[in-house]
Amino acid sequence: MSIRLGVNIDHVATLRNARKISEPSPLEAAKVVKKSGAHLITIHLREDRRHINDNDAKQIIKNIDLDINLEIGPTEEMIDFAINHKPEFICLVPEKREEITTEGGLNLDLKEVILAIEKLQKNNLNVCLFIDPTIENIKKSKQLDIKYVELHTGNYSNNFLKNFDKEISLIKDCAKLCKEFNISCHAGHGLNYDNVALIAKIKEISELNIGHSIISNSIFFGLEKSIKKMIEIMKNSRE
Repeated sequence: MSIRLGVNIDHVATLRNARKISEPSPLEAAKVVKKSGAHLITIHLREDRRHINDNDAKQIIKNIDLDINLEIGPTEEMIDFAINHKPEFICLVPEKREEITTEGGLNLDLKEVILAIEKLQKNNLNVCLFIDPTIENIKKSKQLDIKYVELHTGNYSNNFLKNFDKEISLIKDCAKLCKEFNISCHAGHGLNYDNVALIAKIKEISELNIGHSIISNSIFFGLEKSIKKMIEIMKNSRE
């Protein structure tokens, strides 16, 4: 089975917002993502709008002929935005204003998460859950009739130069259970050109979402080259 790459372009907006001007444009970045052969575009519309804003999300969903993966917190405002603008995928993520980046997976027992899932499913939207790689979370996702999950690879990425055997084993076990439950298994967070290969080798994982590493690399080598390099590493790992 082939593996898809989703490119998170949030940090194109981070750079733009640093000067409060119109460039670089996330919409133009999305066009390059499509041209480069990636399979989808990931954007996180945060409550504080620290990078991607409402207009960015609307324009990208409307104008880019590629799957759009909209990451949002399970709040009424964000759920209504997703229902109104209908991206191909909605990935529910936990969100805290004080965090620099998403620190972990969703708590699937929270009422607001369950209500958000129900509302999105009633509107026939594809719901993905960003979860920590535990067997219990996969079982709960199955109970919630979820068809897509994204495994949080933060612990694996943070421990890549140390002892990551436990983390990679957990991810493999969760991916295998996803296949058994007919849940499409994705993964992401902290993945880069050095550590992505071991995750991409897991045949039950069908998609990786990567942002910071690709955008950082693009400063020196260009966005198109950086995306193609990541696709090549993933492809070679899978083969």
